[in-house]
Amino acid sequence: MSIAFISDLHLTPDESALGPRFKHYLSDLASLGIQNLFILGDLFEYWLGDDASEHLGQSDYETILKDFSDIGMAISVLHGNRDFLLGSEFSERTGCVLISEPFLLVTQTCQAVLLHGDSLCTDDIEHQTFRNMVRAPDWQRNFLRKPIMERDKLAQTVRYRSEYGKSIKPLDIMDVNQSAVVDEFNKTNARVMIHGHTHRPGIHRIELNDSDTAYRIVLGDWANGPSAAVLNDNVISLSYGDCREELVLTQ
Repeated sequence: MSIAFISDLHLTPDESALGPRFKHYLSDLASLGIQNLFILGDLFEYWLGDDASEHLGQSDYETILKDFSDIGMAISVLHGNRDFLLGSEFSERTGCVLISEPFLLVTQTCQAVLLHGDSLCTDDIEHQTFRNMVRAPDWQRNFLRKPIMERDKLAQTVRYRSEYGKSIKPLDIMDVNQSAVVDEFNKTNARVMIHGHTHRPGIHRIELNDSDTAYRIVLGDWANGPSAAVLNDNVISLSYGDCREELVLTQ
């Protein structure tokens, strides 16, 4: 059984190429017989709540997800730092299953920890403070009670501030902290981790504290084309741009 992994599509009507790119990718999966897809966060550029999909112009993307769910594709979605408000109504409309991180995927050949990735960027104190605030149930309930237009105004303010913040922060602060990665591995028997968020695709070898070896697979964003990983038996293939990397898992 083959399983595909993507993240950081940042779907928005403002980027008209993304919809056809996403639909074409799903069509390719279906033609290859790949019926299991994990989307590891930031599927959407931002999300104001399930009642605001039409306001944001995201309904067409929901229809794409629904169409492929209806033909038998099992699509699982993690919350990202942009779409952490995805909820049950989105799930019902699209047929997608919302999963929580860290999600432990277990197959006959692999145990993999699936994350969006921002929880590993512990050196970015500002982001972690914001993340803890917006993931709190009370904060989300209060935000979702506000009128959609007010939510939109608040979200755009935060979004623009975030873009400015990224332009002035040192790059290493916005990447994962290696101790956080090792700590996450030590919570399970998994020796593979797959995540997005950093937009720095690649396969990284990790030496754990007990001299064991693990691998961190980072998915790329979709700004210039699809980036994806595929688990096929005991091989994980990662593609981004014109690059391709492979990890062969030992039994």
